[in-house]
Amino acid sequence: MVIQQHIGKSIGILISLAVVAFLFLMSLAYGYTNTNVHTVYQAYFAYDGSSAQTVIKTMRMPRAVIAALAGASLAVSGAIMQALTRNPMASPGILGINAGASLSVVVGMTVFSIYSLQGFMWMAFLGAFLAAVAVFFIGSTGSSGLIPLKLTMAGVVLGFLFSSITTGLLIINEGRLENIIFWLAGSVEGRKLDMVMPVLPFIAVGLFISFAISGKINALLIGEEAAKGLGQKTWLVKAMGLIVVVFLSGSAVAMAGPIGFVGLIVPHVVRGLVGIDYRWVLPYCAVFGASLLLAADIFARFVMYPTEVPVGVATAALGAPFFMYLVRRGVMKG
Repeated sequence: MVIQQHIGKSIGILISLAVVAFLFLMSLAYGYTNTNVHTVYQAYFAYDGSSAQTVIKTMRMPRAVIAALAGASLAVSGAIMQALTRNPMASPGILGINAGASLSVVVGMTVFSIYSLQGFMWMAFLGAFLAAVAVFFIGSTGSSGLIPLKLTMAGVVLGFLFSSITTGLLIINEGRLENIIFWLAGSVEGRKLDMVMPVLPFIAVGLFISFAISGKINALLIGEEAAKGLGQKTWLVKAMGLIVVVFLSGSAVAMAGPIGFVGLIVPHVVRGLVGIDYRWVLPYCAVFGASLLLAADIFARFVMYPTEVPVGVATAALGAPFFMYLVRRGVMKG
């Protein structure tokens, strides 16, 4: 029976990967420029320098790669956060990661006159890292040490603080608002593959660590005392989990800006399909997260044609109704 379940889940992974490949191809094939799947084939196997083929190679390919990587990173980090905090409402935003990254980018723009996407990327990664360290430090203070409730509350409070400071800086520097507003909404438009290479090692390490500790997370879900009774160093698992959150969500925010709902919705969908075994939950989250953000990016191109909306707005439009559906069905209760 167990072998049959593993076979079924393995087949499910393969089918999900096929869906990702299909959405990736659709992301390359369709947009404002009149192209199709045949044009994609010609762009890579019979390139003639035409504008349509150039658009596919230089504009659509980078945004598809970034959408897939960001979606996978956000979904896995969201699943890790929900396990660490034992809070079904947790997402990368709950620890103030998005808010910290946004504040760092706005500070870079207003104080250091940084306006390039590459500059935004590194400032976002720095802000995400510092926010996570601050939350971890505050959540660890006191005699009780690091517990889920303290970690969650620290993230919420610091997130509101970072957002308030960001809003204040934008009000003071109203003339520069247009330079940052599109990034703050979350977008993969106009990104280049040059933005992927610096953060790719962090994504790779984050995914590797998450898969490596997946079995220990299963033990932690039973209860902290039970996990300690099994000889597990729970503080080490939590620390490694926090590193995963910093690396994955920080990389996603650095590449695409703060995008919501992916890290919240995908883990619930996955657990509803494959159960609570994190050895399967995390790989499925990576694949489903990539699919969701690729689909949202395609949707964003046509929802208000000929004007494109940021993919962060599209994920909110897709995610908010589904989130309410989950609440009504009682999925969010645990």
